[in-house]
Amino acid sequence: MDIKDILLIIFPFISGVISAWITYLFTLRAKKNENILKFKEEKYANLLILLQGFVGNTTSGELKKKFFEEQYKSWLYASDDVVESVNDLVKLLIEERGKTPDSKRGRDVVGNIVLQMRKDLLGKTKLENNDFWYTDVIE
Repeated sequence: MDIKDILLIIFPFISGVISAWITYLFTLRAKKNENILKFKEEKYANLLILLQGFVGNTTSGELKKKFFEEQYKSWLYASDDVVESVNDLVKLLIEERGKTPDSKRGRDVVGNIVLQMRKDLLGKTKLENNDFWYTDVIE
């Protein structure tokens, strides 16, 4: 048996092991990214629901408190753009403390939070911050 015959036996085996290892790494990375995306989606959904505490007839001190609890946690997982847009809401609340904020500015700030969450989850979107709004349900 010469070297050529040995290589014909060993080369397919080595290439199979290497391709299996590369496939495993890509699968592992894809699974990790999928889990991160699912986690963020759940957390962003919570923040979105709790944002109702700042809007219209759904304004609620309890929802605001829960929102800020989630907002503090969001520093661990949210993108920079989402954190900055939430900080814009906090700045608006500090500036307008005790007053009713300008409704257009408030809608823009809340819409921007939702837009940044959407961009973080989907990567891109054609929507703008003013495309999002809450609808007050009156019984």
